[in-house]
Amino acid sequence: MRRIERPLTAGAVRMHGAPPTHLTLDRLSAAGLPHATTTRHCPETPGGDPPFGVEARTALGTGVAAVAFARQVHGAHVVRATTGGALGEADAIVTTAPAQPIAVVSADCLPIVLYDPEAAALAVAHVGWRGTVKHTPRAAVAALARLGAAPARMLAAIGPAIGPCCYEVDRVVIDPLGAAFPSIDAWITAKGSGKWMLDLWAVNEWALADAGLDRANVLNARLCTACRTDLFYSYRKGHRGRLITLAMLPRR
Repeated sequence: MRRIERPLTAGAVRMHGAPPTHLTLDRLSAAGLPHATTTRHCPETPGGDPPFGVEARTALGTGVAAVAFARQVHGAHVVRATTGGALGEADAIVTTAPAQPIAVVSADCLPIVLYDPEAAALAVAHVGWRGTVKHTPRAAVAALARLGAAPARMLAAIGPAIGPCCYEVDRVVIDPLGAAFPSIDAWITAKGSGKWMLDLWAVNEWALADAGLDRANVLNARLCTACRTDLFYSYRKGHRGRLITLAMLPRR
């Protein structure tokens, strides 16, 4: 296994609003990609509105199309969005449609954005430990490659998610991860009594580079949802709110 030595590129994060309703990563903004991850202070779509309507307008601006989304099942299935609305079961969405927002929901799992500006191809993925075991990042990269994107050109951004400081797991998680990633020992710290602290960020950083991305183009906001409950929801902390990561290809 090809190892990644830390640090990878830490994405410079820009907060928007007071209190912040959403955040963006400077490298993606510089590449011209409209994107955002909402915070717990973002207004939520009221009942009856299209899913993520208020969130999309808050984070991406007014006049955005209906958001394309999927029912997330902690798998590695990828669907393609050509219009907004529900796309069935999937944990990654790809699109080549300009100005078509796509979104995933998270609250400790990793939201990942993948973008090839030259091919005008975009993906968002929801990756928890089960998706990591099932190689969801590699599946998303491969789906973009089938649309003409090149892994070496892609930018990848990992949004707010539970960090190695707070992600305590047991053998239910460690054993399947160890089977999928023989080098898992590099990303865990034993706590004793059958518990480990897991760096799921690092595992997925490695997985993206192993899928062909330039390590300098794998960005990580390095914001822990469990640490920053002033900004984010965290299932580990007993929250049931949702963080939404949205992105859309620029209008032509």
